[in-house]
Amino acid sequence: MRRRTLLQGLPLAALPALTTLGWSPAAAQAFPARPVRMVVPFAPAGIADILGRLIAEPLAQGWGQQVIVENKAGASGHIGAMDVARSPGDGHTIMIGTIGIHAAHASYRKLAYKPAEDLRPVTILAEAANVVAVPANSPYRTFADFLADAKANPGKLTYGSAGPGSSIHMVTALFELMAGVRMTHVPYKGSGPALIDLIGGQIAVMFENIGSGMVHIRSGKLRALAVTGPQREPTLPDVPTIAESGVPGYSGTSWWTVAAPRGTPTAVVEKIQQDIRRVVSTPEARAKFDQLGVRPVINPPAEAEAFFASETVKWNKVIEAAKLQLD
Repeated sequence: MRRRTLLQGLPLAALPALTTLGWSPAAAQAFPARPVRMVVPFAPAGIADILGRLIAEPLAQGWGQQVIVENKAGASGHIGAMDVARSPGDGHTIMIGTIGIHAAHASYRKLAYKPAEDLRPVTILAEAANVVAVPANSPYRTFADFLADAKANPGKLTYGSAGPGSSIHMVTALFELMAGVRMTHVPYKGSGPALIDLIGGQIAVMFENIGSGMVHIRSGKLRALAVTGPQREPTLPDVPTIAESGVPGYSGTSWWTVAAPRGTPTAVVEKIQQDIRRVVSTPEARAKFDQLGVRPVINPPAEAEAFFASETVKWNKVIEAAKLQLD
């Protein structure tokens, strides 16, 4: 299977170690009363999928119920997110969300649901810088090489993303604005398919999530040119930031969430958040997050909602300036 090939070598092979949490099925209360569906609104093998699967098994262990991960890709995550928004608000359907769903949804003019009104935040699951990656045989040895070619040849370079309005798309659009360059966007239904084409040279570059890109950088299939965060990453200490490589002041990160239908009761939302916090606070889980290059957050639902609002203001400015309007 393609997914198995892409995930080979990722630190998910040791996931069963995360299930030993000191919980027992008897500790589960009224929720959950049946299996929980966790929608990942992107194709397999992207970081949203990896993070969802990382927490799903230990949550199932603690709850005494299955947590079934369902990939439902399309429209930069909005197909799956809309499915969750229209599901019963009882906690038995949750999702892994992203910037594109919670803060950059203004790029879609005709959504059949309202993400800010129809989804209820549970927590910010994690945050991470992205990495500017090119194929191993790319002529770009440094970020300066890439930047010079992008400036000299407007529209020539192709870049992939997990879909229009996705976090990968948005951090790349922010780069284009701040660097004064124009590239050609090639959207996919998730990072997994885009990475296949990047490795194969069908696209020139990706501002990929560091977690899903790292395994291919370590294997030598991709070359890391820069990271998008405000400082260098411990997992890639020799890779400079974009800001120190020719675009002063640039900084853009990706983040992932857990969300539920808006009508989900507060007590259930808080239980899910607290149980995720227990999962992520184990040494085994922390090690997995570190290896993926992502920082766990796990903040309360109210803080997550306030963060969505502030990020929506930020990314709406990028959407407006770059004219990223989609049907």
